[in-house]
Amino acid sequence: MVHRPEKLPLQSLIDDALAQTPPGRRVWVALSGGLDSSLLLTLGAEACRRHPRALHAIHVNHGLQQAAADFEAHCRTLCRRLGVPLCVEHVSVDPANGQGLEGAAREARYAALARCVAEGESLWLAQHRDDQAETLLLAALRGSGVRGLAGMPVGRDWQQRRLQRPLLGISRAELEAEAAHLGLAWTEDPSNAVPDQDRNYLRHAILPRLAERWPHAAGSLARSAALCGEADGLLAELAELDLDGLGGAPGRLPRDGLSRLSAPRRRLLIRHCCERLGLAPPPARRLESLLAQLDAREDAETLVAWSGGEARVWRGHLYPLAPLPALPTAWQLAWDGCSPLATPYGNCRVALAGPADGEGDLRAMPRRGGERLRLAGRGRRDLQAAASGAGGATLGARAAGGGPGGRDAGGGARPGGRSVAGACRRLARDGLRHPGAGDGSAAQGQAEAGGLLVGGLLLQVVEQQRRVVVAAQAQRQRRRRWPRAAVFRGAARGASG
Repeated sequence: MVHRPEKLPLQSLIDDALAQTPPGRRVWVALSGGLDSSLLLTLGAEACRRHPRALHAIHVNHGLQQAAADFEAHCRTLCRRLGVPLCVEHVSVDPANGQGLEGAAREARYAALARCVAEGESLWLAQHRDDQAETLLLAALRGSGVRGLAGMPVGRDWQQRRLQRPLLGISRAELEAEAAHLGLAWTEDPSNAVPDQDRNYLRHAILPRLAERWPHAAGSLARSAALCGEADGLLAELAELDLDGLGGAPGRLPRDGLSRLSAPRRRLLIRHCCERLGLAPPPARRLESLLAQLDAREDAETLVAWSGGEARVWRGHLYPLAPLPALPTAWQLAWDGCSPLATPYGNCRVALAGPADGEGDLRAMPRRGGERLRLAGRGRRDLQAAASGAGGATLGARAAGGGPGGRDAGGGARPGGRSVAGACRRLARDGLRHPGAGDGSAAQGQAEAGGLLVGGLLLQVVEQQRRVVVAAQAQRQRRRRWPRAAVFRGAARGASG
């Protein structure tokens, strides 16, 4: 007969969890006021009395139900009795953000936790074995892969903090017995009894039926989740080996190297890189769309975006990126044409080529789309056509190095395709004129350029699909040929002037 070691008492389990936290740093308990977290805080306070450590509690008040005030009051009473400092965070939950009520509440809760728990500190969460079984079933019903089926890990790093779940191997029944032994009081969340929510339906309708036929169903499901967690860890090691083979940079993956991997390994590697970069992994359909566009032509602006991330294919590489906010419409900046162009996204290291005589002041401002220019001898054309004909380049203003629009190893701007100076010279030879030049009508020139101040120079900088236009008021409005000019390739949208 196989001998099974005797299960440790709950207090010893918490003592061991405390020993695994970084010495000299605070330990936090996420306290909802329910059975699980109230018991975890009580056991943690006892452990910290015998092994002196700083213990704090945090309660997040979502304000979603009338009982929220009762939860907060209970947490304050419990912390006063235990002598544990309490931080209370009030949050607002927006269920209309596409995540649903539960997802929105979770996002607001974790944002509040990050505000209180400092980097390097530990945060204890009170989920137990029955919660793990519910999580696995929910993931299976959603069609999740190994990562989802692994459920909740016992511990993981999160935003430079350490999350731990000391009670994850303990059943709800065992927690109730320990609470009764200690004479512990707690509050019941009335929303946990509402069967409309998927988790509550599993908890009250499905798992009890499974336990009637298989008494140890919850424990078996939790063990399956643990095995899936092991498999997920092995897949992460495989993805890291593939990443090392492709240069080791999660933010810049060579397209040729990706194409040599099997489709499952490509999907695994991209998800792994997103995780390394702190980005949300792409949903299955968006990931397939991204992989289908890996073979796009070199000058294509390939972009696949999803909630919490995006990816671009540029100059033979795939770049997972954090989504950038829209450029403020009122933003504008004086520029001397030589210094790095300081955009809200970072410095764009670009300078105008050619002699510097003939320019007035330069201003950078958001592009509105639809701008058109008149080419000497070729009529009026939009910026896309003008840039293509001049051998224009694509240039970004992302401050971070490596990536489309980033910087090369030397720290300079990385144009996509031909050199910036070459593009400037070719455009200058073509003799670009601003609309209305030569007829004495500066107002007409502004209108035909989409309402932007356009004089002797129009410079378009493309930054991750966000357009920045630099307009120069020439000293001589009637001058037909530009003394120097640069237009960087980018789509011109909107109605033309």
